[in-house]
Amino acid sequence: MTASTDAEITGLYRYPIKGLTPEALQSVLLRTGQTLPADRRYAIENGPSGFDPEQPQWKPKIQFLMLARNERLASLDSRFEDATNHLTIRKDGQIVASGDLETSAGRAAIEGYFREHFQPELKGPPKVLSGHDHSFSDVARKVVSIINLDSVRAIETMLGGTRVHPLRFRGNLYVTGWPAWSELELVGQTLAIGKARLKVVKRIVRCPAVNVDPETAARDLEIPPTLSRHLGHMDCGIYAEVIADGEIGVGDAVAMEEPRLV
Repeated sequence: MTASTDAEITGLYRYPIKGLTPEALQSVLLRTGQTLPADRRYAIENGPSGFDPEQPQWKPKIQFLMLARNERLASLDSRFEDATNHLTIRKDGQIVASGDLETSAGRAAIEGYFREHFQPELKGPPKVLSGHDHSFSDVARKVVSIINLDSVRAIETMLGGTRVHPLRFRGNLYVTGWPAWSELELVGQTLAIGKARLKVVKRIVRCPAVNVDPETAARDLEIPPTLSRHLGHMDCGIYAEVIADGEIGVGDAVAMEEPRLV
């Protein structure tokens, strides 16, 4: 079954620091060739990666603290302020670290927390990384991730009715209105959201990060193996590249753009 009907955006999120808290948005301006503003703008290096902030190049996620291996990250509540570049991290409601990520002192404050509390998982000194408009995405190209909530509900059925929190999938756009799994057939198609246009470029292969509950930080499900058993693949969600600027927001329709007649 194909996604021939319009979908609707019901959730919009960015992840300023790779592996840390999602931040809900009501609307955002998409720009051609870019991620959501500040999405995966920073990462916490787990041992020397060779990343050069002056000439940023994509590095595999294994080089950073990440939920796939460091589920304790989900127990932290972080908030990033664009105007001041200030990150505040709370645990159990108490501030445990804060600092301006564009200053050496601010980065040192954040690094100090991870150095003290994540020692068993560290391969070397933790380091806050950024690289101008670089995005520490799981893929090398700058993309927007889209999750079909009907597919998430289908996973719940596969798991015998177990609730699956959609934020396990750390998507940018959460949509309803497409039949389950129909989004996987959209690779190569162009999506229209107001004036914005996004070209679907890749299916998202899920890793063990989705096994971590974003509310409890427990690694309590086996979603990729479940997908493999039921569907023969471990895909859920799609990546899309922004090919035309436009503002998008919660409640907006997501339509497939009709091919132009030549």
